[in-house]
Amino acid sequence: MDNQRRVLSVIVMNEDGVLSRISGLFAGRGYNIDSLTVAPIPNTEFSRLTIVTSGNQRVLEQIIKQLHKLIPTYKVIESDTFVEKELALVKIPLNEDFSGLDMMLKAYNGTVAASGENYIVIMIADDSKKVGNFLKAVKKYNPTEIVRGGSVALDV
Repeated sequence: MDNQRRVLSVIVMNEDGVLSRISGLFAGRGYNIDSLTVAPIPNTEFSRLTIVTSGNQRVLEQIIKQLHKLIPTYKVIESDTFVEKELALVKIPLNEDFSGLDMMLKAYNGTVAASGENYIVIMIADDSKKVGNFLKAVKKYNPTEIVRGGSVALDV
């Protein structure tokens, strides 16, 4: 059985300890969380967790069943129609040759997010695969720091 990547959107009551209980569910059963992003849903008592995980079909079904059993869980959404985006920030020293960087940023929905006396910080927001490809390509500019955020997803 092949491992497959799965994005889950979990709507939970916005209460103390929910994140701990969900991460404990994964850890206690030996499931891996590839990325986890949490934010309150405006004007409600709920939060949305976007969980990226992987496993074979049986493991993924088990994860979803266990998430449904948690008391603060309101809804678990798994969908093929998610709009999913991930963010990465990359710090590059100004003494690098930036030829081709502008074209690369345009190709990957990137922009210069900040600059300082000795560096620039570029930001990219795209799907997970494109972010991964960008981070491979940007290595030629010798970044000093890279931060990759978790996915956020919305069912459409």
